[in-house]
Amino acid sequence: MAEITRKRTGELLQELFAILLASPAGLPAREALHQLAASVTLTPYEAGEYESGGRRFEKVVRFATVDCVKAGWLVKDKGTWSVTDEGRQALQAYPHPEEFYRRAVKLYAEWKASQPNSDTGSASTMANELKPADEISASPDTSAKAVSVTFDEAEEQAWSEISAYLKAMNPYDFQDLVADLLRAMSYHVNWVSPPGKDGGVDILAWPDPLGTRPPRIKVQVKRQQQAVSVEGLRSFMAVLGDNDVGLFVCTGGFTKDAEYEARTQEKRRITLIGLEKLFDLWVEHYDRLSDQARRRLPLRPIRFLAPLN
Repeated sequence: MAEITRKRTGELLQELFAILLASPAGLPAREALHQLAASVTLTPYEAGEYESGGRRFEKVVRFATVDCVKAGWLVKDKGTWSVTDEGRQALQAYPHPEEFYRRAVKLYAEWKASQPNSDTGSASTMANELKPADEISASPDTSAKAVSVTFDEAEEQAWSEISAYLKAMNPYDFQDLVADLLRAMSYHVNWVSPPGKDGGVDILAWPDPLGTRPPRIKVQVKRQQQAVSVEGLRSFMAVLGDNDVGLFVCTGGFTKDAEYEARTQEKRRITLIGLEKLFDLWVEHYDRLSDQARRRLPLRPIRFLAPLN
């Protein structure tokens, strides 16, 4: 039977890490796998598909990344993969592909042994460390990793649909969505900009109903693809008074220079909210949203077996 050895799996992982390190902010999993497939020569076996569907190459890589995540080398967040400092160091410390992957597997085993109700003396776990990657089957570890891969793919698909929905939303509907979120967070929104010129402020809110307690919250909302530059951020900060707090919401995110500018402000209080942070806040406060607000971004939880953290 054709197989993908640990050495080959290590080669694929190392190339994946190199691709991700070239994009410090990380890459969507599908894009990372697409680049990986284009940068290596796949064997006919790797390029083939499982009977249940799905290209074997992608399944093997996804399966192997579970070890890297538990090793602390890789982070997966809403379908975006990025390499940690520990992962960068491991890539340098273990240049041989098989050694690299074996180390990840060992760290995964150590993590699993530290979990409650773990079978620390599992013979199958020890034996699996010595097997080619494609020969591991029907063990508890394999089942847990398979669930983790399923969870990752479900999260990627969900986030892909949600982010596309928000990015395609009418700009004024998106502005109203942000105002609804502030209300759910117990802020009192007393003005939302109508269509037309807004003078750099889209929403005004206060901590109390009468607006007698500072700070006044000024919000600028951008539903756009490109990231806000430091110049765009400074333009917004120019409209902030001494007792104002600024919230800048943008679906395209912010450049590194803009993030640094906001982070190092001494006089202006400014918070940047990208698409992911906005969604996290929406989920956190979903129960407090009005029925009308929920219709702007309706969510329904689906329960299925999830991997252990």
